[in-house]
Amino acid sequence: MEEYEHKLKQFMADHRINGEHLSFKQSCHSVEDAAKAANCTTEDFVKNICMFDEKNNLIVAIVKGEDRVSTTQVGKHLNIDRPRTATAAEILEKTGYPCGGTPSFGYTAYFLIDPKVMEKTTVYTGGGSENSLVRISPQEMQKANGAQVVKMRK
Repeated sequence: MEEYEHKLKQFMADHRINGEHLSFKQSCHSVEDAAKAANCTTEDFVKNICMFDEKNNLIVAIVKGEDRVSTTQVGKHLNIDRPRTATAAEILEKTGYPCGGTPSFGYTAYFLIDPKVMEKTTVYTGGGSENSLVRISPQEMQKANGAQVVKMRK
């Protein structure tokens, strides 16, 4: 897992992304686990829902930890058929990071951020492994991934 964390830290350094990489001994796989590890609330977290369109292009929908993504709304916004959710193996293959540690930037995808995320001052996202996180402002995260802000939560 350290190789994934190292890769993300290097990406952040190379692209001058202003965020803090945090490593923990306990799992950060779920939003609840991550909140316990970082000693904060689930409202401080975002999750990255990885999906594919009919041409196998990766779409990453970033929503607050307590929210769910509407694949119907994602499809309507992108003017595509409703996307399908990626498997753990596909996530690793397409992002280069394991499911449960997938960051909100650092790989090629079409990124969408829900407006509720942009209301936060700071958020936590995957840090490259199940035991790491990145603390970052939503604006810096958007700068890092080139995301479009669009409502897509259920």
